[in-house]
Amino acid sequence: PSFRHFQRGYYCVYLPALAADWLQGPYLYKLYQHYRFLEGQIAILYVCGFASSVLFGLVSSSLVDRLGRKKSCVLFSFTYSICCLAKLSRDYLVLAVGRVLGGLSTALLFSAFEAWYVHEHVERYDFPTEWIAVTFSRAAFWNNIIAVGAGGAADFFAEWLGLGPVAPFMVSIPLLVLSGVFAVKNWDENYGKKRAFSKTCGDGLKCLLSDRRVLLLGTIQALFESVIYIFIFLWTPVLDPHGAPLGIVFSGFMAASMLGSSVYHLAISKRYHLQPV
Repeated sequence: PSFRHFQRGYYCVYLPALAADWLQGPYLYKLYQHYRFLEGQIAILYVCGFASSVLFGLVSSSLVDRLGRKKSCVLFSFTYSICCLAKLSRDYLVLAVGRVLGGLSTALLFSAFEAWYVHEHVERYDFPTEWIAVTFSRAAFWNNIIAVGAGGAADFFAEWLGLGPVAPFMVSIPLLVLSGVFAVKNWDENYGKKRAFSKTCGDGLKCLLSDRRVLLLGTIQALFESVIYIFIFLWTPVLDPHGAPLGIVFSGFMAASMLGSSVYHLAISKRYHLQPV
């Protein structure tokens, strides 16, 4: 019972943050198009977000460990809320700053929350380490469900209610505030080991270069992510002229992703014994 209570405390903060992130997926390109920006200008805004995520991703672990994991999660809620509010502006520079803040928020989302959980699970509560996988697998399951639902919700607010492509970003803000408030009220602070940033980068580079498999895996992952980012940028301008409901299409993408993950888990199960080589 104490473990389940601890899990619920984590999900109350993490799942609203994920929901807010997914809500913003279907209508980002459409919003910039609605503001009459050209495709090249929109591409630069996308690159600002991706480049920001890469740069902040390099320092996010050190930043989170020094600042504190709980404070970092609250910082995520704050910066992502500002990112959403920036979408109300038609000023190109304001939108670019919003994308940079979005990159910072993404880096925090995929580092601070899990780091906080692992530390609390092991250090404070001393639960068995194998239970960590239980929590994260359930979080992954709900992440998929939320992603599918977010597409439908975005379509409802933007199209059905006629509030326009900025609506999903405004709906994200209460969820971000909820996540931050729950973190402040229910979470204890924890910190990581303070290591020099240069040493952290040096160790990572050494690992990358010393093992050919790691380098190959990283290369494959980078190429795969590149294809995904090109797809993310292009799917809206390809489908929107044909009147496709963007939120519903997005839900379809997420459902297909969830199906692929389920098929993979089924394939490597004891029943079929298919193993990656």
